[in-house]
Amino acid sequence: MRRELARCRGREVKTTGDGFLATFDGPGRTIQCAQAITVAAQSLGIEVRAGLHTGECELLGPDISGGIAVHVAARVAAKAGPGEVLASRMLKDLVSGSGIRFKDCGRHVMKGVPGKFALYAALAD
Repeated sequence: MRRELARCRGREVKTTGDGFLATFDGPGRTIQCAQAITVAAQSLGIEVRAGLHTGECELLGPDISGGIAVHVAARVAAKAGPGEVLASRMLKDLVSGSGIRFKDCGRHVMKGVPGKFALYAALAD
């Protein structure tokens, strides 16, 4: 994970038990990194799930654990299946025209977050 984070210019924020929280300076690199991590983990016989979202975050020292965007990202990850890279519509819309393909996974209620969120599985090339 850390090798792919470095390659895609991601920044590790913290680990969360068996999870990983990272930030990126671009939405395309976020998807690219999650897909690369998924492939690398599968080669080791490990299935990971990735949930991607973008938004404003509260900085709490070196941590970004505050803010609704962090909570939404965690809820998106919880909806992802093994080996799946699942993104919110907001992230999907930011990479429009990039050639990244998605499968519509419907609208979902996220625990503790108002409204329904459209989710999309990023498809590997």
